[in-house]
Amino acid sequence: MIRTLLSHYFPVFPEVFVTLSTFVLMIYGLIRGEISYKMLQMGVKTVLFVAIILCFVVFKEPVSLFHGHYDISMATQLAKAAILFMVFILCFMGLPHFEREEIKQFEGPILIVFATLGMMSLVSASDFMTLFMGIEILSLSLYILVAIQHNKVQSSEAGLKYFILGALSTAILLYGISLLYGFSGTTDYEGIARALTDARLENAYAIWIAFVFILASFAFKVSVAPFHMWTPDVYEGSPTPITAFLASAPKFAVIFALLRLVENVIAPLLVSTYDLLIGLSIASMLLGAIAGLFQTNIKRLLAYSTISHMGYSLLGFLKLSPEGSTSIFFYLFTYALTSLGVFACILNLRRHGRLVEELRDLSGLAKENRLVACCLAILLLSFAGIPPFIGFFAKFLVFKTAVDGGFYITAGIGVVASVIAATYYLKVVKIMFFDELLSEGGSGRLDRHMTWQTVWVMVGVTIFVLTYLIYPDFLLSMISTVFKA
Repeated sequence: MIRTLLSHYFPVFPEVFVTLSTFVLMIYGLIRGEISYKMLQMGVKTVLFVAIILCFVVFKEPVSLFHGHYDISMATQLAKAAILFMVFILCFMGLPHFEREEIKQFEGPILIVFATLGMMSLVSASDFMTLFMGIEILSLSLYILVAIQHNKVQSSEAGLKYFILGALSTAILLYGISLLYGFSGTTDYEGIARALTDARLENAYAIWIAFVFILASFAFKVSVAPFHMWTPDVYEGSPTPITAFLASAPKFAVIFALLRLVENVIAPLLVSTYDLLIGLSIASMLLGAIAGLFQTNIKRLLAYSTISHMGYSLLGFLKLSPEGSTSIFFYLFTYALTSLGVFACILNLRRHGRLVEELRDLSGLAKENRLVACCLAILLLSFAGIPPFIGFFAKFLVFKTAVDGGFYITAGIGVVASVIAATYYLKVVKIMFFDELLSEGGSGRLDRHMTWQTVWVMVGVTIFVLTYLIYPDFLLSMISTVFKA
């Protein structure tokens, strides 16, 4: 019986492994205190690496577990592997920075892994209770991580803002779920979808309201306008590795969870609710593009960049098909990896031992550190969607999805927003390559020392962005095959 039970639940072994390993690492940290930090770094990276392998080893065929609350499929396993890979890169480059900034609390690495566990649960959720549990594990971990640099007022302020607004978004999500439960009598996706299909939807106003509340909560989690207000302040106030974390894996996980929710539950409503998705997409693309033009702080600029990119990713929802799902997955994965590369560049830029924060600090960077300047320029041009970088192909796919769905005006607005946003990316390139160096009598020159971890990530991501033109089929065909299966 034990063998049968183990074999039945074997597909969730990656989550079980991450959970048990996290508790072991947490107990070790409690016993050893701050002196355990180096060992915890190695332990966390080992756990993430093994979990990536397990995501593919344990999968045999699609299965629904825990009475339909948890789905395992090739798409969910690929998404989990992508999330674990992003977090592994983040820990590889970010945890040594914690040590340099004297943020040696052992809780930091542990909370990152807990957040990863929340994202893994979120990706496979097929019931609103499982979905809520995943979101809360992720959110509670992020609230603490944002404020972990407690000796800085900015970090504490960012954590408080994020917590208050995050609690509000959670309340909105729960209200939407309660309306759906009241209508269908269940919280699992299949039961709600069946109730929606059988009901006279033109009279079920509670369903439309529920969908609006749920979508608003998801919009907050991924920084979609007009629910973006927390993003610039939290990005600026957080420690830079945590900002990199916020901009990458959680965005990917929440959008993927929304994709599964839309496909499995809300599809019957989409004909009448496309206007909501279009409105959110257009607002995010335009606000992120225009507001970014006036930013002087690097992390605030990247916050508005995130807002615009989340708007582009919503274009993939305008045609529910394997091609649409592929475009969303591909866009988010390439965006998240490029974000990690950009933050790796920023982590390499220090003046008098402190990270640079203002755009003017990049003046003449190409004359001081050509490697960082070239890598950062390539990654920003990819963000702008300029060929032949991978960002161009990612944007092309989501625009094509919108056009195939008949949303020509929305796609056109996206192209215009992309052109506007390219202005501030090119502005940064101009500052690095054509402005004069900051004078020695002013702020002084940049430090020469760079950690090898951040250099590897920076160069590796840049090579990925550059070489996609030569080997374009592998990643895209793999994602496409998974969603067509």
